[in-house]
Amino acid sequence: MVENGRPRKRFEVVEVTGPSMVPTLLNGDRLLVRYGAAVRPGDVVVLRHPLQQDLLVVKRAVERRPGGSWWVLGDNPFNEVPGDSTVFGPVPADLVLATAVLRFRPREEDQRSLRDRLSWAASALRPLWADASASSRLRAR
Repeated sequence: MVENGRPRKRFEVVEVTGPSMVPTLLNGDRLLVRYGAAVRPGDVVVLRHPLQQDLLVVKRAVERRPGGSWWVLGDNPFNEVPGDSTVFGPVPADLVLATAVLRFRPREEDQRSLRDRLSWAASALRPLWADASASSRLRAR
Protein backbone atom coordinates (compact mmCIF):
# COMPACT_ATOMS: atom_id res chain seq x y z
CA MET A 1 0.00 0.00 0.00
CA VAL A 2 1.86 3.04 -1.32
CA GLU A 3 0.51 6.56 -1.67
CA ASN A 4 2.56 9.43 -3.19
CA GLY A 5 5.70 7.30 -3.00
CA ARG A 6 5.28 6.74 0.76
CA PRO A 7 3.70 3.84 2.64
CA ARG A 8 0.10 4.64 3.56
CA LYS A 9 -0.56 4.42 7.28
CA ARG A 10 -3.17 1.91 8.31
CA PHE A 11 -4.63 0.85 11.61
CA GLU A 12 -5.53 -2.55 13.01
CA VAL A 13 -6.62 -4.06 16.32
CA VAL A 14 -4.40 -6.81 17.75
CA GLU A 15 -4.74 -8.89 20.91
CA VAL A 16 -1.99 -9.21 23.53
CA THR A 17 -1.18 -12.71 24.77
CA GLY A 18 1.25 -13.55 27.51
CA PRO A 19 2.84 -11.72 30.45
CA SER A 20 5.90 -10.09 28.88
CA MET A 21 4.47 -6.54 28.86
CA VAL A 22 2.91 -6.55 32.36
CA PRO A 23 2.16 -4.08 33.99
CA THR A 24 1.70 -1.94 30.86
CA LEU A 25 -0.34 -4.56 28.99
CA LEU A 26 -2.22 -7.57 30.32
CA ASN A 27 -3.06 -10.83 28.63
CA GLY A 28 -6.24 -10.23 26.60
CA ASP A 29 -5.75 -6.48 26.17
CA ARG A 30 -6.44 -5.13 22.70
CA LEU A 31 -4.18 -2.62 20.96
CA LEU A 32 -4.95 -0.21 18.17
CA VAL A 33 -1.72 -0.22 16.16
CA ARG A 34 -0.54 1.98 13.33
CA TYR A 35 1.46 0.31 10.59
CA GLY A 36 4.28 2.28 9.01
CA ALA A 37 4.50 4.91 11.77
CA ALA A 38 7.90 6.23 12.83
CA VAL A 39 9.27 4.40 15.87
CA ARG A 40 10.74 6.33 18.80
CA PRO A 41 12.51 5.01 21.89
CA GLY A 42 9.85 4.13 24.44
CA ASP A 43 7.18 3.16 21.90
CA VAL A 44 5.26 -0.09 22.29
CA VAL A 45 5.73 -1.86 18.95
CA VAL A 46 4.53 -4.91 17.03
CA LEU A 47 7.32 -6.80 15.30
CA ARG A 48 8.04 -10.04 13.55
CA HIS A 49 10.02 -12.36 15.80
CA PRO A 50 13.49 -12.43 14.21
CA LEU A 51 13.88 -16.19 14.68
CA GLN A 52 10.28 -17.17 13.86
CA GLN A 53 8.99 -14.62 11.39
CA ASP A 54 5.44 -15.97 11.25
CA LEU A 55 5.10 -14.94 14.93
CA LEU A 56 4.19 -11.34 15.82
CA VAL A 57 5.26 -10.02 19.23
CA VAL A 58 4.60 -6.85 21.23
CA LYS A 59 7.59 -5.24 22.96
CA ARG A 60 8.94 -1.83 23.90
CA ALA A 61 11.46 -0.23 21.53
CA VAL A 62 14.24 0.73 23.93
CA GLU A 63 16.93 2.17 21.70
CA ARG A 64 17.93 2.44 18.08
CA ARG A 65 21.22 0.70 17.36
CA PRO A 66 23.84 1.47 14.74
CA GLY A 67 22.58 0.42 11.34
CA GLY A 68 18.98 1.24 12.26
CA SER A 69 18.12 -1.94 14.20
CA TRP A 70 16.10 -1.76 17.43
CA TRP A 71 16.78 -3.16 20.89
CA VAL A 72 13.37 -4.31 22.18
CA LEU A 73 12.41 -5.53 25.65
CA GLY A 74 9.30 -6.61 27.50
CA ASP A 75 8.21 -4.41 30.41
CA ASN A 76 7.92 -7.36 32.83
CA PRO A 77 11.24 -7.84 34.67
CA PHE A 78 9.93 -11.10 36.21
CA ASN A 79 9.00 -12.81 32.95
CA GLU A 80 10.79 -16.16 32.92
CA VAL A 81 10.94 -16.47 29.12
CA PRO A 82 11.76 -12.97 27.90
CA GLY A 83 11.51 -13.48 24.12
CA ASP A 84 13.11 -10.11 23.46
CA SER A 85 16.48 -8.66 22.44
CA THR A 86 18.17 -10.30 25.43
CA VAL A 87 17.51 -13.57 23.59
CA PHE A 88 17.63 -12.67 19.87
CA GLY A 89 19.64 -9.43 19.82
CA PRO A 90 18.84 -6.24 17.92
CA VAL A 91 15.84 -6.41 15.59
CA PRO A 92 16.25 -5.16 12.00
CA ALA A 93 14.08 -2.08 11.45
CA ASP A 94 12.15 -3.79 8.64
CA LEU A 95 10.80 -6.35 11.15
CA VAL A 96 9.28 -3.59 13.31
CA LEU A 97 5.84 -3.31 11.71
CA ALA A 98 3.67 -1.01 13.82
CA THR A 99 3.47 1.21 16.88
CA ALA A 100 0.72 0.89 19.46
CA VAL A 101 -1.52 3.94 19.72
CA LEU A 102 -4.23 2.86 22.14
CA ARG A 103 -4.83 0.08 24.65
CA PHE A 104 -8.29 -1.10 25.59
CA ARG A 105 -9.37 -3.88 27.88
CA PRO A 106 -12.40 -5.99 27.04
CA ARG A 107 -15.17 -6.03 29.62
CA GLU A 108 -15.39 -9.19 31.66
CA GLU A 109 -18.64 -11.15 31.66
CA ASP A 110 -19.08 -10.94 35.44
CA GLN A 111 -19.01 -7.11 35.47
CA ARG A 112 -22.74 -6.61 35.86
CA SER A 113 -23.10 -3.94 38.54
CA LEU A 114 -23.02 -0.27 37.67
CA ARG A 115 -19.97 0.18 39.90
CA ASP A 116 -18.08 -2.60 38.09
CA ARG A 117 -18.99 -1.18 34.69
CA LEU A 118 -17.94 2.35 35.67
CA SER A 119 -14.67 1.06 37.07
CA TRP A 120 -14.01 -0.80 33.83
CA ALA A 121 -14.93 2.23 31.72
CA ALA A 122 -12.53 4.46 33.66
CA SER A 123 -9.58 2.15 33.08
CA ALA A 124 -10.41 0.35 29.82
CA LEU A 125 -9.14 2.90 27.33
CA ARG A 126 -5.63 4.37 27.52
CA PRO A 127 -3.44 6.04 24.92
CA LEU A 128 0.04 4.55 24.63
CA TRP A 129 2.57 7.36 24.30
CA ALA A 130 6.28 6.77 23.85
CA ASP A 131 7.56 6.34 27.40
CA ALA A 132 11.14 7.60 27.49
CA SER A 133 11.42 6.81 31.21
CA ALA A 134 10.51 3.18 30.51
CA SER A 135 13.10 3.11 27.76
CA SER A 136 15.79 4.41 30.17
CA ARG A 137 14.68 2.06 32.96
CA LEU A 138 14.70 -0.98 30.67
CA ARG A 139 18.08 -0.04 29.20
CA ALA A 140 19.51 -0.11 32.73
CA ARG A 141 18.42 -3.74 33.33
